[in-house]
Amino acid sequence: MKELNQMTLTFSARSVNESFARVAAASFLSQLDPTLQELAEIKTIVSEAVTNCIVHGYAEGTGSVRMKVQIFEGNKVRITVSDKGRGIADIPQAMTPCFTTGNEDRAGMGFSIMQGFSDRIRVRSRSGKGTTVVLDKYIGGRHDGSNL
Repeated sequence: MKELNQMTLTFSARSVNESFARVAAASFLSQLDPTLQELAEIKTIVSEAVTNCIVHGYAEGTGSVRMKVQIFEGNKVRITVSDKGRGIADIPQAMTPCFTTGNEDRAGMGFSIMQGFSDRIRVRSRSGKGTTVVLDKYIGGRHDGSNL
């Protein structure tokens, strides 16, 4: 599938930048004329992915978060969020609803929310090297995944 447009941002892994990332992604994707619901879903998946980097990737320090947003033919959107933090030891466990390595105030629903609002999610991680979350979403409706 041919890429039509893309943007990349790198920012400090600070909680104040989560809203910046959310608005930047939504603003960039406004060229596809998404519905308000689609914009809300995009903002939510970006929030969850970026928050995971900040809270879990850099739990004991600071670093940077990289977000790349791509637009492909057929209104396919790919959002890639990555960090160079501590990584995820057990990805299937981390993606289990209500599992969290954070403090008890966290619900552990980040990956579940990202899965619910995306058409496809992939997670790559290496201990001590960081994590990359790749989220695919079609603007204008969900697809069967055959073009992903």
